[in-house]
Amino acid sequence: MKNLKKLAALVLAASMAAASLAGCSKNTETKTETPKTSETTETSEASKTSDASKTTETSKTFKVALCLSGAANDMGWCQSAYEGLKLLESDYGCEIAYTENLTPDDIEAAFADYAANGFDVVIGHGYEFGDPAIEVAEQYPDTKFIVTEGEVSADNVASYVTKCEEGGYIMGMLAAGMSKSNKIGFVGPIQGASLVKIMNGFEDGAKSVKPDIEVQTAWTGSFTDTALGKEAAQAMIDNGADVIGHCANESGTGAINAAKEAKVYATGDSYDQNGLAPETVLSSSVYHIPHVIEVAFQTVADGSFAGGIYDLGMKDGAVSIASYHELEDKIPDEVKAEIEKKVLAIAAGEFTVTCDTKIR
Repeated sequence: MKNLKKLAALVLAASMAAASLAGCSKNTETKTETPKTSETTETSEASKTSDASKTTETSKTFKVALCLSGAANDMGWCQSAYEGLKLLESDYGCEIAYTENLTPDDIEAAFADYAANGFDVVIGHGYEFGDPAIEVAEQYPDTKFIVTEGEVSADNVASYVTKCEEGGYIMGMLAAGMSKSNKIGFVGPIQGASLVKIMNGFEDGAKSVKPDIEVQTAWTGSFTDTALGKEAAQAMIDNGADVIGHCANESGTGAINAAKEAKVYATGDSYDQNGLAPETVLSSSVYHIPHVIEVAFQTVADGSFAGGIYDLGMKDGAVSIASYHELEDKIPDEVKAEIEKKVLAIAAGEFTVTCDTKIR
């Protein structure tokens, strides 16, 4: 109960034993990296599996490309996928490349370029890559396309959906437990099923703690515009919200900054974002995208790849909750206890967070 980070690690370890997803620059940029066998790549502990489980065709060097909507160093959604790509380089010897800051109009061309250049696997990180993957995959049947948070499938297309709503629910519980004004806020980027479910999960979690709490919500219309995220959060703060959550990628950094300046609490998303505002970010919903990417890649490497839509959550090691860091003493013991209980219940399959993708 004292240390949620240790709890998340234990839950992850147990789930994996039982089982034996933006930018500083708006310019699209493509980078290619060759395998570096001596290089040590830092990844989340949740993305690591034993060497014995890493099955690849030893005679083949796989070429894997990653397409991102934002920057690979955003300390959030996109960086988590980039770390997954680096894991494939360091642990599997893959030849890797990535393109960041892609707009929807750029995606099909980026996919086609990688496929035409002989890449075995092309990963699109986010639901917006789903339809383009289907379009391009038909032209390149020998390339495997993997879409995180997608809702698409074909013979050579698989979607891996992280149960982000589970983390949203816990962040909502934490926000409600810490709110003194009985008003909290949540900022989203562009509306899409994979993001709506987080916002709804946040609201459901908050109301499970305080049924009458007011949850203010807003969509910025951008994954990368920090000013819009800050403006949306500030409007909520001005209206009495004293905890701000988000699922808005780089735009969400603006929401965290607004909370920091107003000296109200915030929750992070995708990555442990406490480092962005150590005095105000209570915790974060962490999506272990490196683990998800590794799970998906292994099906290609061992020849078991099959088109479909696959869901991974807390019980699969794909979602956890970050440490409270130095703010742990600010959080009442009863709040931490309820959160710990709920995390364990979700991971054990004893409690299911509703995946509600309808805009409320």
